[in-house]
Order: sequence, then structure tokens, then C-alpha cells
Amino acid sequence: MFNSTKTKRTGRMNRFYPCLLAFTLLGISSEVLQAGWLDKLKEKIGDQDVTKQTLGSDEVSDGLKEALRVGTETVVANLGATDGFNLDPAIHIPLPSQLDKVSSLLGKVGMDSMMTDLEVGLNRAAEIATPKAKELFVQAISDMTLDDAMNIYKGPDDAATQYFKSKMSAPLALEMAPVVDESLAEVGAIKMYDDAMESYEAIPFAPKVDVDLSEYVVQKGMDGIFHYLAIEEAAIRQNPAKQSTDILKRVFGK
Repeated sequence: MFNSTKTKRTGRMNRFYPCLLAFTLLGISSEVLQAGWLDKLKEKIGDQDVTKQTLGSDEVSDGLKEALRVGTETVVANLGATDGFNLDPAIHIPLPSQLDKVSSLLGKVGMDSMMTDLEVGLNRAAEIATPKAKELFVQAISDMTLDDAMNIYKGPDDAATQYFKSKMSAPLALEMAPVVDESLAEVGAIKMYDDAMESYEAIPFAPKVDVDLSEYVVQKGMDGIFHYLAIEEAAIRQNPAKQSTDILKRVFGK
């Protein structure tokens, strides 16, 4: 006998299973997509439609600028402290290579301590000058365009540092030079150098040596700042503990 009830039930189930499969696949796709979004926020901006639904360009730009301000403040505070340069092997400023002969000859006559003191003086000058460079970075961050900010945000972990190097090295050196000149005099490095050179030139047949201490310290000081700015930039992008404000959490949080 033909069972109409069973036939109806079977028909309903046949229609139900495709729907169940479709919803299951849709749920899996949704989970995969969400996992991709949460992997790294910056991957979101690869799709402009997705970006508009999550973070706007202005918010990304504000977050990046906040990150750079935080990073700059941290770097200048650390390097501007006593021994910030002098006791840090990564950025310690050695004597210029032009003074190697001077140091060697003075060492032979028991006067090498003059060069040791001079080396400390160069590092002290950089430590004094570093905090005074902070405003230059703050201004550069403020002047950054939206396109600049988005390109940096989508770039590698040191993209902002490389941007500063390309855009700011020359003007930063120009602005830091008088600060370093003043700092070298303040810590007595200029007098140390003059005294060392006077003693050196008194040695018979000593080769002539010429070095611009100010230019040298400016360059080494900027190298130290950029070195730690790159590290701080990467940390803010990757380390939740460094995301200390709401905007940083929004833009760089996972």
C-alpha cells in the first residue's frame, strides 16, 4: 500500500538537507573570514569595501600618528637620559675613525685618557641634544598626509622610520647641528678635543688630522634615534602591551 505520509516526510527532508548544508558552509566561510580579519588589522585595508565597514582612513591615520607620537616620546626619553647613548652598545658613539691615530699616539705617551674623556663627551652631547629633537618629529608627524599615513600603515614594521629617514634626515640634521654645538661645549667636549689635538700636534711628525665633531655627533645621534624608533614602531604594531591608548588598540589591536 502506498504510504503518503512517509512520502511527504521524505520530501521535506530532501528539501531540508540542502538548506542545512548551505547554512553549514556559510557558517564555516564566515568563521574563516573572521579569522582572517583578526589575524592582522592591516590586512583589512587590502579591500577598500571592508575598510569602510571597519576602520576609516582618517581613523587609521590618527592611530598611526598616535603610535608615532608614543614611540617618539619613549625613544627620546630613554636616549635623552644620562648614559642613554654612552652605556648602550647598540648606539654608543665611538671616536671618529679619523682620531684613531691620535688616540694611538697619545696612548704611547700616557695621554690616552684624554681621548677616553672625549668619547664620553660625544655621547653626553648626543644625550643632551636628543630630547630637543622631539618637536621636529612631532611637527613631521603633524604634517604627514593621509596618503603618507596609509602607505606607512600598510608597509613593513619600520615603514614610518624609513619615511622619517628619507624625508627628515637633512632638515633634522640642520636643526640638530646648533643644539649639538651647544651640547658639545656644555659638556666640555670641545675643550677636550682642542687639548687632545694640541698634545697630539706636539708629537714630532704626527700626521695632520681634521674632523668635524658636530657633524659626526649629529649623524650618530640621528642613527641612534632611528634605530630605536624602528624597534618601538614594530613593538606598537605587534605587542598589545604597547597599545596604551584606545585609538592604538582600535588600529593595531588584533
